[in-house]
Amino acid sequence: MIRVLPWLIVLVAWLYGMVDCALSDRRAVRGGISKTLWFLISVLPAVGTVLWFVFGRPRGTTPPRGSDGKGRRPTAPDDDPDFLRGL
Repeated sequence: MIRVLPWLIVLVAWLYGMVDCALSDRRAVRGGISKTLWFLISVLPAVGTVLWFVFGRPRGTTPPRGSDGKGRRPTAPDDDPDFLRGL
């Protein structure tokens, strides 16, 4: 089992990197390389995955803003002014 663990870690990191690359916004990808080229680079299991996470992965994204423009979202219908206006 100990001999399989490093390969399993590499496999999980590689799959996560591939999915992360495929689902990331193409305008947010760093490194000055297109998303398609990053996907081809990340096909290399260890090296490509490390390069994606270090140089290509988008940094933290801002959360979507609510209807009030301050980033807060109502937690329940009775907290939503638009819902209360419609009653």
